Amino acid sequence: MADRSQLPAIILLVGLFACSHRKERCADFKPNSIKNVVIKNMENHLKENERIDDLQIKGLKIIQNTKGFCFGIDAILLANFVEIKRNAKVVDLGTGTGIIPILIVAKSTTSKVVAIEIQKESAEMASRSVKLNKLEDRISILNIDLKLADKYLQVNDFDVVTANPPYMHANGIVNEDESKMISRHEIKCNLEDVVKAASKLLKHHGKFYMIHRPQRIVDIMVYCRKHKLEPKKLQFIQPTREKKPNLLIIECTKAARAEVKILDPLVVYDSNRDYTKEVADIYKKNNIESGI
Repeated sequence: MADRSQLPAIILLVGLFACSHRKERCADFKPNSIKNVVIKNMENHLKENERIDDLQIKGLKIIQNTKGFCFGIDAILLANFVEIKRNAKVVDLGTGTGIIPILIVAKSTTSKVVAIEIQKESAEMASRSVKLNKLEDRISILNIDLKLADKYLQVNDFDVVTANPPYMHANGIVNEDESKMISRHEIKCNLEDVVKAASKLLKHHGKFYMIHRPQRIVDIMVYCRKHKLEPKKLQFIQPTREKKPNLLIIECTKAARAEVKILDPLVVYDSNRDYTKEVADIYKKNNIESGI
């Protein structure tokens, strides 16, 4: 059992919604789940309904919209699943708030992360988070369609590509605003678009990391192999030991030989509804560089 009093505030935040929807409404979070930071002269960084949250790692912070979507446990697990070499070049597809690039630079010496986001408002907010943290020399936010990424970035040039894409098909959409539809459903891109973009950007033997739903595992495997991304590691994530997995994380290598390793499932909560030791250790992880 992990003692919650010893965990960073960010763990308590995302743990409230462990293994639920990929993005959660900020207004749904409990008030004491994360530090709301009051910073002098930071008014220019915030717009209506926005707040600055302390990520509890190296003094980094993130801007989130209380009427929009906050990052969830899926983004945290994906960022910590990544293994990169020193000074790697990274692309994050569909960055949203920018949480994955911020965590990657916090936990590595990577020299460059390019974050792609199609929604103008989200990209602009992520850019302000980058500026707030003085990370402009390490993170670049591109407000473009990921399907056009090869028109803006050098192909076959990046060491790592990450993606936390929309999980749901475009069909059967309920009536909601456009930004929510784009975040949740395959409106602006589908699963194959994401895989194809990653393959184009990665160099030979570069790594692709993605989190998604187990229901899409066949599609994931088919599209990855079709675009020369060979699955190498696969881990299922379960809310509790008794419940079936509702997330999976995959690591692929471009132009690699066929062989996949199935990792032990990651269980988020123990029988007392406390975080398992494995989850607590993930959040405490300070470095994602290979061999460290």
